[in-house]
Amino acid sequence: MDKIKIQNLEIFANHGVFPEENVLGQKFLVTAILYTDTRKAGKTDHLADSIHYGEVSRFIERFLKSHTYRLIECAAEHLAEALLLEIRGLEKIRLEIKKPWAPVGLPLETVSVEIQRGWHTAYIALGSNIGDREQYLNQAVDALKNTALCRVGKVSSFLITKPYGVTDQEDFLNGCLELRTLLFPEELLVELHRIEQEAGRERIVHWGPRTLDLDILFYDDLVYHSDDLCIPHADLHNRDFVLKPLNEIAPWLRHPVTRKTVREMLEALPE
Repeated sequence: MDKIKIQNLEIFANHGVFPEENVLGQKFLVTAILYTDTRKAGKTDHLADSIHYGEVSRFIERFLKSHTYRLIECAAEHLAEALLLEIRGLEKIRLEIKKPWAPVGLPLETVSVEIQRGWHTAYIALGSNIGDREQYLNQAVDALKNTALCRVGKVSSFLITKPYGVTDQEDFLNGCLELRTLLFPEELLVELHRIEQEAGRERIVHWGPRTLDLDILFYDDLVYHSDDLCIPHADLHNRDFVLKPLNEIAPWLRHPVTRKTVREMLEALPE
């Protein structure tokens, strides 16, 4: 991906652990590498087709001057999020905040924190088989639209499916959606559980009836496993109620392990 670089932007702001740092302030040097697609701007020669680095520089200055953080780690995290949410066309940012006057009582040039943050694409499965199933799924879509650091993209139609695993229960209504997010996988899982709980979800019987079920199917090309989360979803290739709606919105999405597309996985299922 193309890069626009702002190097060592000098800003006088009030950040630090010690009270005098917050009161008196000090100099910070900010370097921001902006990952974006400059192809169109390179062809048209129009500033509107690129990221205006002057406006970004002023945004960084306003943000750091109008907030006070004890740690530059915190300043970097919040600044990166604000830029990714504000700047159109910014896909990823590498941000370094240097503190040349760090009060450590020893000679040094700078202390700095450098982070990289960006937008990720996740695919979420939705399901419900208790009460007004369509209302629960629509509420989940709206809740994700209103979740900080998330943007809902394509949403599939909803389809009625037979229960999977525990079959002695009501039919499900299922769907899938595309999600752009700044949340890390475990953070996204926490948000999905929060939305489930707000819909009255109770985890009593595994694969049992539920008002709302939200699962992370894919997260970029990530292969990840923890005690609470497996990405890609471990059983998605066996589930037509997942693959059918997912095929509506992302038929050519490839499984990062098997390299099969969603359409290929769906076509491989037995009748």
